[in-house]
Amino acid sequence: MKYPVHERFYTWQGEGVHLGRAAYFVRLYGCPQACPWCDSAGTWHPAYRPASVSLLDASEITRAVAEESPDGALVVVTGGEPILFDLRPLTDELHRLGRRIHIETSGIAPLRGDLDWVALSPKPAGQRPLPEVVARADEVKIIVHEPGDIAAGLGTLAGLREDATVWLHPEWSRARDGDRAVLDAITAAVKANPRLRAGYQMHKLYRADDLDAHSDKRLVPLGGNVALGY
Repeated sequence: MKYPVHERFYTWQGEGVHLGRAAYFVRLYGCPQACPWCDSAGTWHPAYRPASVSLLDASEITRAVAEESPDGALVVVTGGEPILFDLRPLTDELHRLGRRIHIETSGIAPLRGDLDWVALSPKPAGQRPLPEVVARADEVKIIVHEPGDIAAGLGTLAGLREDATVWLHPEWSRARDGDRAVLDAITAAVKANPRLRAGYQMHKLYRADDLDAHSDKRLVPLGGNVALGY
């Protein structure tokens, strides 16, 4: 089994329940959702494909994790859309190394692999998450590009566990520009339903990912759309 690794880098988790924890990211290439505001459009947009994508097996990825991050750092498998791949060989190798493994996914296919944490980011305008992935999610990150995205995202979560945390994250261009409609909608939703939490992508303020030599430093606009910026 070879995995298309768009980039790998050691940083810290910039959002969600594990905010601020040291984390080694493995970003896989490819995603069918093509969200118009995607902040990793280099993993799928035809105009921003990298010159090459490394094909690495589980042992090669695990060796890189061991060499490039200390014991105790999380491993976050993200994308693109990592749920499209059979992660069982990779999770087995990483567990033998003693690492905890998280996945960030839109939940559009069955989970394959022994995962310690599932962060679900539903995309109601595209393919909706499978009920079995919703039921497995430990936390949910709803991306809010427009105020209506809150209700749309919540509408995909039938069967979510009561102990799963639900975040409302302003889409990066809205957060960056201080969009009051989006930010105020998130505030109102959290005040109306205390189960919800207001989120933010803190790593972007620190530019923490850029400090690792392996991270992709190309300027790729959000969703491949230069009008949205970077």
